Amino acid sequence: MRGSKVGPRARHEDDIPVLRAELYDDVVNSSRAGSGPWRPVTPGYKDPRLVVEDEEQRRAQFSVVELEGGSLVGTTVLWGIDTHNRSAHIGLGLLPSSRGKGYGTDVVAVLCHYAFVVRGLQRLQIETLSDNSSVLRSAERNGFVREGVLRSSAWVLGEFVDEVVLGLLAQDWKRDAQVQAAVGTQG
Repeated sequence: MRGSKVGPRARHEDDIPVLRAELYDDVVNSSRAGSGPWRPVTPGYKDPRLVVEDEEQRRAQFSVVELEGGSLVGTTVLWGIDTHNRSAHIGLGLLPSSRGKGYGTDVVAVLCHYAFVVRGLQRLQIETLSDNSSVLRSAERNGFVREGVLRSSAWVLGEFVDEVVLGLLAQDWKRDAQVQAAVGTQG
C-alpha cells in the first residue's frame, strides 16, 4: 500500500532504535501521544508500541517511509481492532524532521483504505489532544467528523487537556480522485 508521498510497511528491526529515540524517548512528545505517563524504557525491552507481533490481532502496526528514497518518517497503527463491531482506532507519529510536509494526511488516507477496503471495517476513530491541529487537520481532510470533546480527560505534563474524538464511517468515506489514484498496492 502507498499514498502519494509515503507508504506504510512492516516494521524492521533497524526502525526500532530510531522510533524509540525520536518519538518515545522524547518526554514531551511521548507524554502528549500516550495515554499514560512517560517512563524510561530499558534497552532491549520489547516495547509493545514498537513490537509487531500481536497474537490477538487487535493491532496492525507499520513503519512509515517516504516513497522517494525509502527514508523512515514515522509510525502508524490501527489499534483496538474490534472484528465483531468492525471498528478500530488510528494512531500515528511522525519523526520531528518529517512534520509539516503533508505526510500525516497521506498516512490517514492510506490507513482508511487499509481499514475499509482490506480489513472490511465499518468505523474508524481518532482521539487527539484538542491543541493537536496537525492531526485534527489530517483527519478532517480525510472525511473524519468531530463527534465530541472529552473535557479535561488527558493529564499532560502537569495539566488536564481536552481530547477531541473524530469518527469516520465506511459509507461516508469519500476518496477523491487524487487519493484514489495514489492509494493502492505496489506491484
